[in-house]
Amino acid sequence: MATANVDYKAASSIHEFTAKNIKGEDVNLDDYKGHVCIIVNVASQWGLTANNYKQLNELYDQYAESKGLRILAFPCNQFAGQEPGDSEQIACFISDRKVKFDMFEKIDVNGDTAHPLWKFLKLKQGGTLGNFIKWNFTKFIVDKNGVPVERHGPNVDPKDLVKSLEKYW
Repeated sequence: MATANVDYKAASSIHEFTAKNIKGEDVNLDDYKGHVCIIVNVASQWGLTANNYKQLNELYDQYAESKGLRILAFPCNQFAGQEPGDSEQIACFISDRKVKFDMFEKIDVNGDTAHPLWKFLKLKQGGTLGNFIKWNFTKFIVDKNGVPVERHGPNVDPKDLVKSLEKYW
């Protein structure tokens, strides 16, 4: 069972964490057991927003049913004010774009206030020039056991993750 106060350094998988969805409801990430996941920090106001949302939607449409792909998106406003909206505004934004994948509440991904899940992801899949997230649309691939296995920066289009995803289905 996932817990809200898990020690990210002692955790072995994402299944030990909880996060609040865009409606403010707790979601136990153990609900994702057996699914390959993409976990991504998102923003509504950036040059890469339209392309990333479009391609994430396409991946979800193509692989959610056939391969069990799950996409967990976490709005983040730590980078140049790219996600200024509150939960209601973000919900409207994703509704307008017909987003079907799972959207969570806005969080921090860096610093002392970073969500424990994101501290865990960075610990398990560090980046170049340090573990911190450098920008929105950083994507983590998580295998069926909840283990982060790959990290991709915002310059990697979601459609380009398919070859990597195939290794874990």
